[in-house]
Amino acid sequence: MTTWNIILLGSIAVLALKAVGWLVPPKALDHPVVARTSDLLTAALLAALICVQTFGAGESLHLDARLPAVAIAAGLYALRVPFIVVVPAAAVVAALIRLLT
Repeated sequence: MTTWNIILLGSIAVLALKAVGWLVPPKALDHPVVARTSDLLTAALLAALICVQTFGAGESLHLDARLPAVAIAAGLYALRVPFIVVVPAAAVVAALIRLLT
């Protein structure tokens, strides 16, 4: 199977999942438990993705300059600093740590 076949199959699968999502009645999505679970699941998946991308290196745990950069970004977000400031601040922290180590 070539890479293009895999990409096409993946695209078809995503399109099928999207079509199934449109078949769910709106009344089912308005249920408070479903809405709350959906909100929490989205945040949990995003947090897991950030953790894997920050600390993962293959199948091992890798701590480097990304950890303090993410900590700075999280702290700035807690202080409600705009995104346009958070990203460069985290990048500067990571660059300085890499420069010093």
